[in-house]
Amino acid sequence: MAAIAEVDQIWKNGALIPWAEATTHVLTHALHYGTAVFEGIRCYKNDRGSAVFRLREHMERFHRSAKIIMMDIPYSVDELVEASLQTIRVNKLEECYIRPLAYRGYGAVGVNPSAAPVDVVIAVWPWGDYLGDTALKEGISVQISSWRQRSANSTPGAVKSSAGYLNSGLANIEAVGNGFGEAILLNEGGLVAEGSGENIFTVRDGLISTPPLSDGILEGLTRDSVITIARDLGYTVLERSLVRTDLYIADEVFFTGTAAELTPISSVDRRSIGLPGPVTLALQAKLFDAAKGRSAEYGNWLTWV
Repeated sequence: MAAIAEVDQIWKNGALIPWAEATTHVLTHALHYGTAVFEGIRCYKNDRGSAVFRLREHMERFHRSAKIIMMDIPYSVDELVEASLQTIRVNKLEECYIRPLAYRGYGAVGVNPSAAPVDVVIAVWPWGDYLGDTALKEGISVQISSWRQRSANSTPGAVKSSAGYLNSGLANIEAVGNGFGEAILLNEGGLVAEGSGENIFTVRDGLISTPPLSDGILEGLTRDSVITIARDLGYTVLERSLVRTDLYIADEVFFTGTAAELTPISSVDRRSIGLPGPVTLALQAKLFDAAKGRSAEYGNWLTWV
């Protein structure tokens, strides 16, 4: 989880501005009350140039998150797609992470955000392997967190909000502090939900399982991509509830997410899963083929810079 590498410009409220000038007031509503939604997107270099993976779908989810919290984003999906490409081009990046953020700005104090304006920014910067240099090849150790996933009826998992990620931060701090690479959260019913910033899958006897959206998880786009790829490769994928022991006795376990990509899990609560298995490796390879323009059947997932 490396520090952000500064680039030249950030898109804010319809204009490109210097990185150092992309500032906000200390009384910004979102800073005090978490009234913000965001996305994480990746742009990959490939043989034909650079392409953003599932850019339009990310911006559609961005709008859905805002709708749930009654925030009107003053830019259409098409405008946000073009703004993202423009920001990548002006910063001359071949590969990068893309962070759209919509937040309630300066102009109101109090929990009701209605009087605060909506600001929108898109930042891009180089970012490598989210969970460490060796994670994609060797896997990571994870811990079931003592913190539970925020309730679907308090801060819904369907909203990718800054407020919801305080929960994720607490879980990750705990896990890393205990010597693990990442955390897994259970929901209030004790069912497996997700990692602090990833969806989760298990493989047992060739059957792939992942928690359903109804268990309070984020509707991950990498999750959706992997489900599609797995079924296209002939695997059976079930969206079903999992308990922690399902993780302990799985043949393979892995995370998916824009930042984490497809990261194998080598152990859960010090129960060994082992080196990345054949299903994990097959899906990982095919996902990177899709993201890097090497699979024609998934060409509609790419937006060329």
